[in-house]
Amino acid sequence: MTIEMREGYEGTGPGAITPDGCAVELYSRLAAGDEPDIIEAAVPAGARILELGCGVGRMTHPLLERGFTVTAVDESAEMLERVRGARTIRGTIEGLDLGEKFDVVMLASFLVHTGDPEVRRGMLRTCVAHVADGGCVLIQREGVGYHTKVPRERTDPSGYTVRIVSAEPVGDGVNSVHAEYEFPDATWTQTFLARPLTEEQFEQALAEAGLEVAEYLTEDGTWVRAVPTA
Repeated sequence: MTIEMREGYEGTGPGAITPDGCAVELYSRLAAGDEPDIIEAAVPAGARILELGCGVGRMTHPLLERGFTVTAVDESAEMLERVRGARTIRGTIEGLDLGEKFDVVMLASFLVHTGDPEVRRGMLRTCVAHVADGGCVLIQREGVGYHTKVPRERTDPSGYTVRIVSAEPVGDGVNSVHAEYEFPDATWTQTFLARPLTEEQFEQALAEAGLEVAEYLTEDGTWVRAVPTA
């Protein structure tokens, strides 16, 4: 099958590759880590969650196990085929209009750092449009030094290694990031465009969309609970 990759995005390795360079089989192997625990601690028990950019369900499945109701959105049919137990919707985040409200809207996987500011604005508008009164938006953002402390690597307890090999400027404040994922039996790579945002720039982007930070949920500031300003 021929896949039309987005400009500036690329992926290699076994199995299907999505237009933004994500390998379906790779993401099926990646561990959820402590992220579901962070989310569970930040929102009401049994909340209805709209998960934007769910992928294969790496976080969807642990959240379902914790008693949440999840509506999982992704543009990749191959990714959504791996999701079990959740309502799934195929489509872009910025183009989503379900006509529904949710207790929690979640925008993880550093999607707020997309290289295209118009896409980012569309994603955040989608968050605001779908969060219920009294609800919140959970956003995962890049940590300090994500683009400057390269190359770097970490080995997951389950036995695979993740390397951020490089982050090279390509203009207009955007970097081309190259990552490698090495498993005992296979290796994948992904190249994608990302826009570094300082805390001030991040909060300004939220403000433009009608959101404000209620709380930084982690010491490194990578997980944020935001609420509508109006």
